[in-house]
Amino acid sequence: MASHALTTGQQARLSYIALSSIARSFTTTRAQNSSSQFRRSDFANQPFTGSYEPGQPTGGPLGDAPIIGSPRLTPKVLKQHLDQFVVGQERAKKVLSVAVYNHYQRIQELQRMEEEEEHLLQQRLRREKGDLHPVEDEFPGHQHAIPLRPPSDALGSSPLFDPSPMTLEKTNILMLGPSGVGKTLMAKTLARVLAVPFSMSDCTPFTQAGYIGEDAQVCVERLLVASNYDVAAAEQGIICLDEIDKIATAKTTQGKDVGGEGVQQALLKIIEGTTLQIQAKQERSASLRPPPGPTSGSYVYHQLHGSPTSSSPSSSSGSGNVNSGSSKGETYSIRTDNILFIFTGAFIGLPKIIMNRVSRGSIGFGSPIRSPSSIENPDATLKLRSGSEESKFFERHLPFFTPSSPDRSSSIQYNPLDLLEPTDLQKYGMIPELVGRIPVTTALSTLDEDALVRVLTEPRNSLMKQYEQLFQLSGVELRFTSGALREVAKSSLGMGTGARGLRTCVERLLNEAMFEAPGSSIKHILITEAAAQKKQAPIYLARGQQHNFHALLTAEEEEWEARVRGERGEIGVVDGEGQKGGIGSFEEYREKSRAAGVM
Repeated sequence: MASHALTTGQQARLSYIALSSIARSFTTTRAQNSSSQFRRSDFANQPFTGSYEPGQPTGGPLGDAPIIGSPRLTPKVLKQHLDQFVVGQERAKKVLSVAVYNHYQRIQELQRMEEEEEHLLQQRLRREKGDLHPVEDEFPGHQHAIPLRPPSDALGSSPLFDPSPMTLEKTNILMLGPSGVGKTLMAKTLARVLAVPFSMSDCTPFTQAGYIGEDAQVCVERLLVASNYDVAAAEQGIICLDEIDKIATAKTTQGKDVGGEGVQQALLKIIEGTTLQIQAKQERSASLRPPPGPTSGSYVYHQLHGSPTSSSPSSSSGSGNVNSGSSKGETYSIRTDNILFIFTGAFIGLPKIIMNRVSRGSIGFGSPIRSPSSIENPDATLKLRSGSEESKFFERHLPFFTPSSPDRSSSIQYNPLDLLEPTDLQKYGMIPELVGRIPVTTALSTLDEDALVRVLTEPRNSLMKQYEQLFQLSGVELRFTSGALREVAKSSLGMGTGARGLRTCVERLLNEAMFEAPGSSIKHILITEAAAQKKQAPIYLARGQQHNFHALLTAEEEEWEARVRGERGEIGVVDGEGQKGGIGSFEEYREKSRAAGVM
């Protein structure tokens, strides 16, 4: 009996030890598992937190990220788009791209600030509602309870507090240059891809209020139409005012100048920022159809603002009603504080004013003087030798940095309009108040012969591509040789109208071909250098003579290249038989084949 009791005690002891070891192992495993989990107390002193508060700034690795995210539209993207349509004018395209991009940034920042202000307002209303007694809502007119945080009535106890946030001011632009260099083209090119409403107005018909003509606020009305009568979108749009130099103050006038200084004074408050009352003119059939859609017609505009809807103008205006039987339209209140203004003008005679100011006092030995070319034609671009005294004097007065060329024998072109100062615009006839509201100015240079040849061939909608497509509609192939393009550029350069003269020259050259080719047996037309010089007629070839057409084109191109090499003093390539000429490399063969249309 005693041995049986002992055996039972040993078994109970062993069972207790086994249970203790199992419990110890389970506790150790659980502690190891719990130690691998994150606890909120572990990050009490760390910059990261497990909670998200929308009213607080973002911390952690994303604290330095942009508020609006990665921008889809950058100045480089805008300039690349302008390069497809505008030749040259690199600095003007950069300035315009930066201005439009900054306008986008301002719009997005304003939208973010409005959302933040609305969030803070809702938060304050919820806090005030929580401080009210529940009985106050049930019994109207009941005396309000004593606020928990009463304001202090002591004078001078707290400093003045201005809750208004920092605002980003707009920067208006002035693009100036001779006629036909691409000022209006750059504005129209950007208008097709902008995500904000864009309108263009001509300042020539602008007059003072009360006189025959258009008021200055017509430009804002056109912007409202371009935004589909959406006031919120129109207040963030872009207005381009072309021919701004036409409203300069007249030097001598017979009577009152209603289209000069008076228009400039009317534009002051519009540019600076004011509230305009725009009354849209309602047509008779306006009640049967929706308002006109945005004239920008851009894909980005519909992506950001949505597709245009057929909402009535009264849905986006602040006051007034539209009656179907009334002849008056809706009245809109538009603020112009956030509207970007782009001014363009030729400013004929302004380079002479600039050169007179720069060359003032240049008397004595070693003083820079004006070159004879600038005296004969002050509006033309100056071509100076790199490293010369005139070149150094010009670079010293430039408002921006220009890298110096290491080649002393090369020539550099300078635009006198790059030296523009506000005083020059005042002498031209612009009032100081208007000049001060346009802080950024950029000048466009005159197009030379090489630039005009590039205008004929390089842009996406160049004249050569347009006329080739026009003849292709009639089943006719049209080709120009390099010599013919050079002659067209020379003729256009002598007209003094810039790139606009190219179409005049091409129309004169192709008028007879456009009359003879449609409906005839002509299938190939070759415009040679002699045809461009009006020494012979263009070459017409019928169907089946494509080989002769390309052979003639190749021969003309080879003759042109040989002449250019001879003018440059280059030595021709010598082949195995000791003869000059021919094809020197595979790259040259490929270029000639591509010019002839074989490749």
